[in-house]
Amino acid sequence: MAGRKAAGTPATVALAKAGVHYVVHEYEHDPANTHFGDESVAALGVDATRVFKTLVVHLVGGREATVCVLVPVAGQLDLKALAQAAGVKKAMMADAATAERLTGYVVGGISPFGHKRQLPVYVDVSARTFPTILVSGGRRGMSVEVAAEDLVALLAARFARLARP
Repeated sequence: MAGRKAAGTPATVALAKAGVHYVVHEYEHDPANTHFGDESVAALGVDATRVFKTLVVHLVGGREATVCVLVPVAGQLDLKALAQAAGVKKAMMADAATAERLTGYVVGGISPFGHKRQLPVYVDVSARTFPTILVSGGRRGMSVEVAAEDLVALLAARFARLARP
């Protein structure tokens, strides 16, 4: 539901401001659990191929940048595929402190929406196979459900084959 104030994260504020339809899904986060994607899949009872984790990645050797990448919780990011899609030599994961500093979110709650300074976004093409996908809503224990096409339009994101099983 657009504009639900109870959620109150930069992600939901950005979605509401843009007029993007979204649905908030909240669950009780277990502080001992560091497998955030798996926890959300289990808590929400949603297929792991429809829940997307948000990763922060450095691109080097060409058009260097730090980007946000969305891949299904059921898979893993293929760094070589990302580098190829971005037209650079190499891609490497950012460390947790860098990801938190650049996005303004804590690991396990990094949303593709509402960053301090919006990072370029890449989305695995599998997102197109669903009417909606779930991504972090900006804090642990909260996901937002959005249409992948709305996400891509709002963030000027690019679809690419980025995940491997």
